[in-house]
Order: sequence, then structure tokens, then C-alpha cells
Amino acid sequence: MSTDKSKRIVIEPVTRVEGHGKVSILLDENNKVKQARLHIVEFRGFERFIQGRPFWEVPVLVQRLCGICPVSHHLAAAKAMDIIVGGENLTPTAEKVRRLMHYGQTLQSHALHFFHLCSPDLLFGFDADPAVRNVIGIAAKFPELAVQGVMMRKFGQEIIKATAGKKIHGTGAIPGGINKNISIEERDDFLKDIDQMMEWSRGSVKIAKDYTIENIDMLAPFGSFDSSHMSLIRADGAMDLYHGGLRVIDFEGNKILDHVDYQNYTDYIAEEVKSWSYMKFPFLKSLGTDKGWYRVGPLARLNTCDFIDTPEAEAARKEFMAVTNGKPNNISMAYHWARMIELLHSVEKIKELLNDPDLQGTDLVVKGDRREEAVGLIEAPRGTLFHHYKVNEDDQVTMANLIVSTTHNNVPMNTAVTKVAEEYISGVPEITEGLLNRVEVAIRAYDPCLSCATHAMGKMPLVITLYDHAGNEIDKKSKQ
Repeated sequence: MSTDKSKRIVIEPVTRVEGHGKVSILLDENNKVKQARLHIVEFRGFERFIQGRPFWEVPVLVQRLCGICPVSHHLAAAKAMDIIVGGENLTPTAEKVRRLMHYGQTLQSHALHFFHLCSPDLLFGFDADPAVRNVIGIAAKFPELAVQGVMMRKFGQEIIKATAGKKIHGTGAIPGGINKNISIEERDDFLKDIDQMMEWSRGSVKIAKDYTIENIDMLAPFGSFDSSHMSLIRADGAMDLYHGGLRVIDFEGNKILDHVDYQNYTDYIAEEVKSWSYMKFPFLKSLGTDKGWYRVGPLARLNTCDFIDTPEAEAARKEFMAVTNGKPNNISMAYHWARMIELLHSVEKIKELLNDPDLQGTDLVVKGDRREEAVGLIEAPRGTLFHHYKVNEDDQVTMANLIVSTTHNNVPMNTAVTKVAEEYISGVPEITEGLLNRVEVAIRAYDPCLSCATHAMGKMPLVITLYDHAGNEIDKKSKQ
């Protein structure tokens, strides 16, 4: 007869994130947390789906992974296929149109997450009535903010449409370049609204900054921990969301890797598989599975870069880094502030690019010596995105390995879940929605795209059930 008196709490699904997962929390007989895990319950099989397909189809095919960040997959795959066709040295027009596409994607994705998914927690509080703590509640109490979020996302999506042909699952990037430029009419249409986007972006940074600073005593320990950070870095050390070398720093800012050519990423990064999740666990080979994990995304990018090459975002970055006296910021909830700084940076870059005459150029595609293996990397809104392919002499894909941004953040998210569960769930005699929402708040800070897909249809209620050591249900709560 088993003497185990453990209790298990399940949060399924995690709400207000892209994709679907669950959290399981194991309590001992004293209601102390023994284990907490974020489980990714969707299966992602695109690495197998595309084997046998001609390589030129890949940039269009793989973006079907996601309806939220398809541009990131589209461009990462296109960058890999550039190398396959020997066209990695793009024409100025091709590179700038792709960058415009990418900044439009970053703008719309960051606006979606901040205003629609996480702002209810920030504006109403973690314990607010869940009937109000949602995007409908935001629209009712803060209508101007709700409109702002919608219009900023719309602007980013229109940028994507102009550069990729469609707002979702476009075709603009092709091996060696692009298939369309930006017309004068399209440019002028965007320039009419760019100053409004700048004003709203400044306001978004202020909301995130003020919230973080005003609540720093609560936020500093909330799901926070020392960690390494990874991102792409431009040759001069600037943040670059489109291209660069890999930099990894430790929690104190010491460089572990710097300006590494990502074509050789397998020399430095490996992936571990665990039985309880469909998502893999990347780590630095030099540090091993226990210590080699790291964070990616807006927080990591601000920590790893030396500067941002747009003036307003750089000024905002300096304020951000001043909170930790110039040292890496390891506060998990600071992701939101970092994300809004990147939103401002994206609008600044969009304005800069729209005024560049190269967007109207007609030299769109280059080709060179054919290759059989290539890696494409890009800084997706959620972090560094790896696309690795092999192609045979018949132009068919024979191998694909994708390490999506949320996969890199797998260990950090599980660490954050554990820390919040230990702080707020341990020793609590009764489940409350607000306490469990804190676990979800920690996950939302990373803006995860769980399995990087949108598969579920219909209603998805959140059901939390508490069992005793014998498996008997002793408490249950649910919400839509």
C-alpha cells in the first residue's frame, strides 16, 4: 500500500498565451511544493512534414507553424534558403524590405501581447475578478488603451501585408531575396500614421516602466532568478533583430560566447529531451544540461546588447539598465518593460526604412554557388529562432531542425513556475483563482508561443483539481 500523501494541482490550459499547455504542481502532506512543471501538450511535427519538399517551398510551408508569428518563421527559413542558393548577400532593396517586414511583425506581436494578454494583470491586479481581468475589461475601463493596442497591431499587420503580400502566411521572402518592393503610394500611406505610432509607443514604454518601478519590491523576486542570456548581436555590439552573431552572457554580464557564427551553432548548443513535454530543452554544451540553459527574448536582448541604434529606444534602454546599475536585469517581470522598448525601437526603424529610397529598388534577387546545408537565424518577438536544413542534389529537404524561441525559454519558464508556486502555493490550505493566476502571470511574462502553433478550436475552460494522496478529489474550480 502506498504511503505517498502527495497532492496534485493542475492548471489546464494556461490562459492568455499563444498555444496550449498546462501546469502541474505536486504538494507534500504539509501542502509544500515538491515539484512544479510547465507541460507543452501539443505535438509539433513540421521537421518531418517538410522532408521531401522542394527547398523553395520551405519559407511558405514552415510559417504554418503559427498564426501569431509566421513572419519570423518565414524569414528564418528564407535566410537559410538564401545560403542554399548562394544568395545570402542580399541586394539593399531585398534586405531592407525584409527588415521592414520583420519590424512590422515585431510591432504587431508586442502590441498584441502587451495590450491584449498581459495588461489585464498589470492594470487590474493579479487577484482581480477574472470576469473583468481580460481584454474586454480593458476595453470597458481603458477604452483609449484598447483602441491604441488594436491600431498599433493593425499598423504592423499592414506593414506585413505590403511586404509579404498577406497579413498572415505571406510569400514576400524567397530564396535569394524578395518578390516585390514597396511603392511610393504604399510608403506615403504608412508615413501618414507613423508619428501617431511613435507617440503611442512612447506611451507604452511609460506604462511598462512606471508599473515596474512602482511595484519593484513585489516584482523583483516574483519568479526571478539569475540566468544566462542569449541573442543575436550586430558586429558593433548593437541590438539587431534581423541578423548578427550569437552572444551569450552570464547573470553578471560576463561573455560566454561572443559574435559566434550561427552556421556553427551545433558546436555550442545541444538539446535535451524529457518524457513529460513535447518541447525540448536547449543548453550550452560547455556548461552542460544543469547549468547551460539561458533566456532569450526582449529581456535577454536588452541585457546582451551594448546599445540600440535608434535614439529613443536607446534612451529607454539606459533607464531600464539603470534599475540594476548597468548589470544584467534578471527580473522576470521586466520582460514587459523590455518588450515595450523593443516596440518603440521597431517603430523608429520602420520610420527610418520608410524614408529610405532603396525600398523602391528593382534589383530584388541574387544567386550564387549552390549549397546543401544552411542555418537561418532571426530574433523573433519571443527570442532567437533557429532554422537548420539540409537539401539534396534533387532540391529536396532531407533534414530540418527548428529551435523556436519558446523552446530556448523552456527551463526559465519552468524555473519561474517553480519559484512562484513555492512562494504563493506552498502551505496554502485553499485554492484561490488569484494564487493560481500568479503562476500564469509568470508564464505570460515570457510571451510564450506554446509549441508555436494555433491548433485548438472552441471553448477552452481552465479547470483546477486538487486530489489527496489516495487520488480522491477534494477541491475543484473552473473558469471559461
